[in-house]
Amino acid sequence: MPVVKYNPLRADFEDFPSLRVFQDTVSRLFSEPASRPWTPSVDIFETENDLVLKADLPDIDPKAIEIQIENDTLTLKGERKFEQQKNGKGYHRLERSYGSFVRAFSLPETVDPENVKADYKAGVLTITLAKKELAKPRSIKIDVSND
Repeated sequence: MPVVKYNPLRADFEDFPSLRVFQDTVSRLFSEPASRPWTPSVDIFETENDLVLKADLPDIDPKAIEIQIENDTLTLKGERKFEQQKNGKGYHRLERSYGSFVRAFSLPETVDPENVKADYKAGVLTITLAKKELAKPRSIKIDVSND
């Protein structure tokens, strides 16, 4: 006896072909790349001298990325554009998201907004924010007196 996969809607599709068309249309609507919001993943860590932000921005032209610092807030903006295939072949699955994104991060007072570096390599944007001199750890030597 052959194994048959159970599908409770199978009979409905055979009886009502318009139901299948409706389901395909709704599925396509929710899977279109432009309809899904996109937010890149970001890691933030601190070193002795810097605050470092790393954002995953694969397949984005670095010229399409905008970084702003205003009122102790770092704003990261950009867009990953969806390019239609021109040979007429369609996609079987679209899981990557496309479109514009905006991320905003509150900066601590210890960061020097005038000393910021950005580097884009292998799809990862690294923003390095230097700490102010007052915020950097310093060693204080203790004089020991023999009384």
